[in-house]
Amino acid sequence: MKFEEFRIEPEILRSLETLGFKRPTDIQYKAIRPILEGEDVLGIAQTGTGKTAAFAIPVINNLHRRKRSKKALGIRCVVMVPTHELAIQLNGVFKEIGKHTKVQIAAIYGGVEQETQITRLEKGLDILIATPGRLFDLVSQGHLQLRQVEILILDEADHMLDLGFYKDIEDLQKFLPAKRQTLFFSATIDEKIKKLAYSLVSKPIRIQISPKNPVAKNIDHAVIFVNMDDKRFFLERMINENEGQKFLVFVRTKVRAERVAKAMERVNIETRTIHSDKDQNDRAKVMRQFRNGEALVLIATDVSARGIDIPDVDFVINYDLPEQPENYVHRVGRTGRGTRRGKAISFCSEEEKSLLEAVEDYITQTINRLEVTQTDHIETLELSAEKTSNDWKALMQEAERAKGKKKGK
Repeated sequence: MKFEEFRIEPEILRSLETLGFKRPTDIQYKAIRPILEGEDVLGIAQTGTGKTAAFAIPVINNLHRRKRSKKALGIRCVVMVPTHELAIQLNGVFKEIGKHTKVQIAAIYGGVEQETQITRLEKGLDILIATPGRLFDLVSQGHLQLRQVEILILDEADHMLDLGFYKDIEDLQKFLPAKRQTLFFSATIDEKIKKLAYSLVSKPIRIQISPKNPVAKNIDHAVIFVNMDDKRFFLERMINENEGQKFLVFVRTKVRAERVAKAMERVNIETRTIHSDKDQNDRAKVMRQFRNGEALVLIATDVSARGIDIPDVDFVINYDLPEQPENYVHRVGRTGRGTRRGKAISFCSEEEKSLLEAVEDYITQTINRLEVTQTDHIETLELSAEKTSNDWKALMQEAERAKGKKKGK
């Protein structure tokens, strides 16, 4: 099937052709038609399946038609997302798809001054992409009116719940018309998500892609059992043996992200970090550098995982195994996107074995074990520039001590 068969407007088809969209993915094939027809949709699809375009294409198409036939005032569609990075990413996708239409699109999010965003709102918008905090700030200040909204989209709903936005999403309904189209998308689903979804949608079309296998098929998974203190040596070796390839490295905390970055710096490996302590300008700069290849190693926390949509990530490294098994799906989904194959390698210490078991139960498959022999282990440590540097320092110190002893005689 081709996109033309959905009776999509020529202006949007033109954009899709430019973007290289030839045929719809599974989620696009199943979601576009009901969204075009105004149905509520509950979509469960893993990351990297083309989920964003599955709702962006029909929503822009419908708003473009309405705007052409009558003068539309006020925000017609709100897209709520959990993170700054995801807001920026979706803003880019929506603008690319709507490039040849008159549909006005913008994103608002925290971490930056709100005055510029308020000015953009005052100029008029059709589609607003927002994080919950900034959305409610501007609503409470009277800068944002949502009574004209016809479509509400919640993307990465499971992650919004992880970040504690359940009540915010429930409260949002107070500001929206009761009669509206609601699209609810999530990579994972559990009872809490179901409860929230069915409180928002009305007789939805439920679409679930690969429910028995939450991770994409074109990712090769492996785990290495390694001591916690030796992880940095294995990361160093892996990066050095795959020169020129992109690595996305996930750690448990923002403090750990900076520590791993410093460890790599000591062995002359350039990295970037992204986490919640970074201000938005720094985060945007880091993402830009990673996207254009200026930076090849990015160290991230789970809070940032959902906003990282780089089409050519070669390796995802779980430097620390995730404490929430569903986060494994979101992490590894940053590689193997589209038709490309990707590699996801986890470092598992003795104290993390229970986390590995939880991940394997969640994805219903056993991750391939990569055996690390004692010879491999010794070789990895000996190859380390840090160890070599420390050996030289030790030799120099020994030489100085010997020199001092001679003087003392």
